[in-house]
Amino acid sequence: MLTQLKALIGPSQLRLLDYHFAQFIAQSQAHPVSVVCAALTSYELGRGNVCLDLASLDAYFAADGLLAEWSFPHEQLPEPSSWPTFLTQCHAVGEGKPLQLQRNRLYLTRYCLFEQAVAARLLQSSAPPEAESLVTLGEQLNSLFAPDWFFVARQLHADLNNPDNARAFATQYLDVVHPALVNWGEVSQCLLQAYESTDAVALLPQVMAYIPSHAQLNWQKVAAALAATSDIAIISGGPGTGKTTTVTKLLALLLMQSPREPLDIRLAAPTGKAAARLTASITAAVAGLGLAPDISERIPTQASTIHRLLGVIPGRHDFRHHQENLLHLDVLVVDEASMVDLPLMARLLAALPPHCRIILLGDKDQLASVEAGSVLGDICSFSEQGFSQQQAARLCQLTGYELTSASGVASPIADKICQLKRSYRFHQYSGIGYLANAVNHGAVKTIAPLWSQYQDIDLHALSEMATLQHMTVAGYQQYLNLLQPVHSDNADEARAMLNAFNQYQVLVALRQGPYGVEGMNEQVEDWLTQARLIQPALNITPWYPGRPIIITQNDHQAGLYNGDIGICLANKDGANRVYFELADGKVHHFLPSRLPAHQTVYAMTVHKSQGSEFNHTVMVLPDKMAPVLTRELVYTGITRAKTKLDLFSSVALLNQAIIKRTQRASGLVPRLNGAAHE
Repeated sequence: MLTQLKALIGPSQLRLLDYHFAQFIAQSQAHPVSVVCAALTSYELGRGNVCLDLASLDAYFAADGLLAEWSFPHEQLPEPSSWPTFLTQCHAVGEGKPLQLQRNRLYLTRYCLFEQAVAARLLQSSAPPEAESLVTLGEQLNSLFAPDWFFVARQLHADLNNPDNARAFATQYLDVVHPALVNWGEVSQCLLQAYESTDAVALLPQVMAYIPSHAQLNWQKVAAALAATSDIAIISGGPGTGKTTTVTKLLALLLMQSPREPLDIRLAAPTGKAAARLTASITAAVAGLGLAPDISERIPTQASTIHRLLGVIPGRHDFRHHQENLLHLDVLVVDEASMVDLPLMARLLAALPPHCRIILLGDKDQLASVEAGSVLGDICSFSEQGFSQQQAARLCQLTGYELTSASGVASPIADKICQLKRSYRFHQYSGIGYLANAVNHGAVKTIAPLWSQYQDIDLHALSEMATLQHMTVAGYQQYLNLLQPVHSDNADEARAMLNAFNQYQVLVALRQGPYGVEGMNEQVEDWLTQARLIQPALNITPWYPGRPIIITQNDHQAGLYNGDIGICLANKDGANRVYFELADGKVHHFLPSRLPAHQTVYAMTVHKSQGSEFNHTVMVLPDKMAPVLTRELVYTGITRAKTKLDLFSSVALLNQAIIKRTQRASGLVPRLNGAAHE
């Protein structure tokens, strides 16, 4: 059996690691079925699947399957339908053994334990809040989520060109979701009076007399109410839905609830880049919300990576903080939770004290983590169930909004999830928002007309390389024009370069090939050299002023993490230094020779772009379909764009990718649903 497995080692097939694990299992005189399943379980783990789904074994023997050349009857193997029976009799399967078989899913034991631990912590229940505290909490919610009348007044003068726009305006800025319940005649008159007045801010609040609370629905307020009354909250939303604003107001709310008790609040993200962005976003939100000083001063703005929070031990896979040495904190906010894989989520949850309030933020529709699992996606699949009747009633009491409750018995986890459904970034004239929504729903037929209807999105044939060259040279010229010797003690100059670089980015789906990271980076470097914007001396050194790089391996001691972006700049003495904005929001520089593994990043994969945003995003898809091309990848690439998106792809390949969903095998959903209590 091992000989046949060894023949399958190769690109996109079995890894040497998979073969060696099967070899290890074979040492226990295991049945050939167990040896093959051990190899397949390891193989699936490398593809992001937590387990081997034994109900899907037939796929391995299909024409394009890994075991397509094997046929039955086989000299050593019975029919696949009988494999689960053989596994129950295997000495390598069971408690305390390398493999675990649970409900027709075969796991490496440690991944089974990870999954069990995550499910157990997520299903942890807390006592419902007392009625008196709900009254106070509701008042505080109303205060924090009251309309910003200065902002509304500015938008009024920009958007309300005639009274007919009143309904659209109130829907966008006053959270109207049930227009039939609104007195539109009075609303239009109030808005028109405010529009014509020199003091719109004073007049605008009068409009709320004609918009009953049950005609409104602000999902940010609902999310804050849910999180303030739950020990665990999962808040999912696309770009511009206000996740950071929501969590900042939530932290203010929690601090209002504990005026005399100090709360130890921590902010974390899976990568240094995401942590730096969270630091900047929370800092801006605290500054812009007009909170009372005694509250704003207690809201932390400094985020760290999850690894740094847990305490990395050099040369080891475990952390300083774990279930025997818990972290000391009361509230933990984790941003970009879709990027957190199952093992890291399990280790993080295990290191938290029982009383700690956990708030996970992310976009459930983005790409799943690079490593095994799809934790946020699995959790958020329960959002479709709706709230239980008790939760809907509690949230209505707190917010005044009438929320639909589940028709049947919902899983307890459904009461801990809130989906932010309104984007405040993409307005009614934004093609990026409409395109992202259409892709997310797999609505291929509605996508074609969007390209000609909106100015901020364009689709180009892959053959239009001259167009790509022109926009890429123009896009990167913005930061390359700022090239100048940097004073080693002047981080502001380097920060300006880093910010300018982030205005434009080429994204690709693959690592290899002419349309992958390697090919596109070489191509862009050639274009910029031809335009005399850079002067690489690649025959001498890969380093030159202006070279952007991305870290591909964590270096905890340096504070550099996979996905961090830096730019090489010369100092006044002509020596090259590479500048990064680290998780703490500060700019630091490093000698090129001291950097961990890295590569040039004029082009990066969509996977690496998670946690980032760029004013102008260019996404280049390959000329042939590949396994990584999925709806989630296309959606993630589109939503990296803030103001302009150019997509280079054939229509046929784009449609294929949009139709294809990412499917990862795991048992987390049934565990959270209560169907598995292994």
